[in-house]
Amino acid sequence: MKLTTFLAPGGAAHIGALLPGETTISDFTAADAAPYFRSMLDLIDAGPAALEHARRLVERPTATHPVPAVARLAPLPQPRRLRDCLCFETHFRQSRANRHLFGIGTQRLDPASVELPRVWYERPIYYKGNPFSVVGDGADVHWPAYSQVIDYELEIGMVTSRGGKNIPVAEASSHIFGYTIFNDFSARDAQYTEMQGGLGPAKGKDFDTGNAMGPWLVTADEIADPQALTMVTRVNGEEWSRGNSRDMHHTFLDILAYVSSDETLYAGEVLGSGTVGGGCGNELGRFLKDGDVLELEVSGLGTLRNRIVAPHVPSPPPFPIRIPV
Repeated sequence: MKLTTFLAPGGAAHIGALLPGETTISDFTAADAAPYFRSMLDLIDAGPAALEHARRLVERPTATHPVPAVARLAPLPQPRRLRDCLCFETHFRQSRANRHLFGIGTQRLDPASVELPRVWYERPIYYKGNPFSVVGDGADVHWPAYSQVIDYELEIGMVTSRGGKNIPVAEASSHIFGYTIFNDFSARDAQYTEMQGGLGPAKGKDFDTGNAMGPWLVTADEIADPQALTMVTRVNGEEWSRGNSRDMHHTFLDILAYVSSDETLYAGEVLGSGTVGGGCGNELGRFLKDGDVLELEVSGLGTLRNRIVAPHVPSPPPFPIRIPV
C-alpha cells in the first residue's frame, strides 16, 4: 500500500491509502472508528492485523477523496525518532572535494583522490535529526535567515515496524514497515562552518520545515528490492542528477543491525539512507534559489515536491562564508 496522512475536509488529520489508478485516496479514519486509524503511528503500532484491515479498505473503500482535494502532510508527520546515515561513497567523496566552495581548502579536489576515514567503511555512521520539523509533499520549505546557501539531499527513509535490540542482519527485514522519500535540507554554509568544531551537523540541519518526507509511506511488501531503486532530482523541471540505491555501501539491513546494537529501537522510527551520489547541489556546484520547485523521484515511492521560500529580509550571516558563483 501507498499510505498517506492528509487533512480531511474540516481540517482534521486522517490517514488512508492511494487506490489503484492513483487518483483517489481511501480514507481509513472516516471509514472506521478503530483506534489504529487515528494516526500513522497508531497504525504501525497495531501490527499486522491493523495493516490487514487497512488493506481491506483499499480493496473495498467506503470513504474516499480525490487526490487533488486534500492537503497531504508527511505520511509520518512526527516520527518517534529520526536518524540519518551516510551510506553512499560517491556522495561523501564529491562533497569533500567541493568544500573549497565554503572556504575550507583553496581548490576543488579530484573526488577519486579524497581519502575517507576507515570507520566509514566499517559502519553506517549517522546523526540524529529533529522529528518535530517534518513536512510533506507540496509544503514550502523556509530557508533559514542565518544561511545564504540552501541545499537538498535526495535520500530514502526506512520506517521501522516494531521494536528490537541487537537485531541480527538476517532478521532485520521483519522490522521494516516501509519506505518513503526523505530530504534533510541543509543550510550548507552553516553546516560546513559549525562542523569544523568537531560536532554536528546542528543549525546546518535543524530549522523548521528542514525535513521533508513523502509523498507516500510505501509498505515493504510493495518494494521488491530496496537496494535497486532509481533516484532522480529535478529543479524547475530540469534533471540535475540520477542515481540508484544499489550504490549504498551499507544496506538498510546493515543500518538496522548497527543502530540497534545495545539500544532499543521502537516502531515508527525513520532511518535515512544518506544522500545518493550526485544527489545534492554541493556535489554539483549549484544550489537552490528562492522560488525553486524541487522534485525528488524514487522508483516505487513516487515524487516528493517542495518549493523553496527565502526570508524577505535575510539576516547577516554570523560567520564569514564564500558564496559560490
